[in-house]
Amino acid sequence: MSSFEILAIIGIAATVAVIIYIVATQVETGSPLLAAALSLGFGGYTFLTMSREGADILWANHTETFWGVQVWWDLLISVSLALFLIAPRARARGMKILPWALFVAATASIGLLAMVARLFWLERHSES
Repeated sequence: MSSFEILAIIGIAATVAVIIYIVATQVETGSPLLAAALSLGFGGYTFLTMSREGADILWANHTETFWGVQVWWDLLISVSLALFLIAPRARARGMKILPWALFVAATASIGLLAMVARLFWLERHSES
């Protein structure tokens, strides 16, 4: 098994754990610290990947096969849907949506996790 396959399996396991947690708990506001840590961690991994492999391969990965385009569209749909669902809560807490939307558009999950971290922090601090 290659290191890339191991990383993929770790991603599947983490996603399954998160889905189980979401289904099994009644938490209304997530952890701002966890969301921020995930944003920083994934941002670091992305930086490492780009520094080792360059940015050109990102476009090639998503434009050279039907599966590549499918994964690209899946990412775009998922990030857009998440932003659509988060934006009303963020507006209600006074967050300016345009800068966050631009950050999310430029970085996908990295910006989305950072936005969610800020939203969770605002929600927790407005409740107390």
